[in-house]
Amino acid sequence: MLDEISALTANVKQKAHDLGFDLVGVTTCDPPEHRDIFEAWLEAGFHGEMAWMATERAVKRRADPKGILSECQSILVLGMRHDYSLDDRVRDGYGRIASYAWGEDYHDVIPPLLKALVEFIEEQIGHRVPNRWYTDTGPVLERELAQRAGLGWVGKNSCLINPKEGSFFFLAEILLGIALKPDKPLAMDYCGSCTRCIDACPTKCIQPNRTIDAQRCISYLTIELRANIPDDLRSLLGDWVFGCDVCQQVCPWNEHARYAKINPAFKGDRNMPYLDLEKAIGFSTEEFNRTFKKSAVKRSKRRGLLRNIAVVMGNQKLPASIDGLANALQHESEVMVRCHAAWALGQIKSERAFKVLEEAYAHEHDEEVLRAIELALGNQQNDKEPSKNINE
Repeated sequence: MLDEISALTANVKQKAHDLGFDLVGVTTCDPPEHRDIFEAWLEAGFHGEMAWMATERAVKRRADPKGILSECQSILVLGMRHDYSLDDRVRDGYGRIASYAWGEDYHDVIPPLLKALVEFIEEQIGHRVPNRWYTDTGPVLERELAQRAGLGWVGKNSCLINPKEGSFFFLAEILLGIALKPDKPLAMDYCGSCTRCIDACPTKCIQPNRTIDAQRCISYLTIELRANIPDDLRSLLGDWVFGCDVCQQVCPWNEHARYAKINPAFKGDRNMPYLDLEKAIGFSTEEFNRTFKKSAVKRSKRRGLLRNIAVVMGNQKLPASIDGLANALQHESEVMVRCHAAWALGQIKSERAFKVLEEAYAHEHDEEVLRAIELALGNQQNDKEPSKNINE
């Protein structure tokens, strides 16, 4: 019996590699050991507006894989590399997109591969297998499962890190109603005394227990947050319009990660990783949908992306951005975008930006936008920091 399980496990792993997964491991269906850390994280409110994580049902299911699949006997954990760069250069007039979103949306690419793997398993044993599979969509503590399956360790930045592959990969899990041979957990913590990720985080969101205060994380602020970005965090976004790679870019394990062939679906096209801000802030709904049809960037929604773009324009303080921001402030239907456009204009210290704000104030009717313009005008008057080009 053990020989049969070992042979099946080996065949399944080989099939997973054939399908393009770079990391493959197996763990048991035991409840997670670090459930208390997750629940304390929720209790602290570090999940922000992601209320779906804190529902009673979601918390209960994360506490025991068998609450998701009662027949569960083993969990297959997989990792797939995506394109990335350690280049941290800022390009004026452009905003950066996190590397995981350079190619196609992994929510569309990976699930069919998981389905194919389940079908392979069923073919191998000759009958249907109870299963559930997820890729960043299910109520499982996937990084703990990955560590238990020997795929890596949870780094100080909360990312799963593999000693050969680094951390730039997607995770996926298949809960199975059959037994596979479990792998040994990776027990070592190879972060050691290194604090590069903690030191480099622009918003200081990394907690001492290897969790993240999502309310301060740039990835959360630019993707998951549906409301206004808090005033005190806007300047810390730098030039990130969607997600953030900083804590992974500085990680030494990514500096030495071995080269691996990237799934073509996750290779960046010529429009990535930089987004033309002047062009994108004028995107209509149709242009947004067409540009990001197959991209994870669509998760931010059009209003969220334009909000982020306005913030980056304000951070770059380029007089060349005034036209795009003025158009957004005067003609954009989304109140949130107009508010952030007003803030951005307030960061560009110029007479022209001041006049745009004054003109918009005379015609604006929304109270929230009017307050944003008032604050921006006050910022223009009180802060005399020059723009990058004083010869406008």
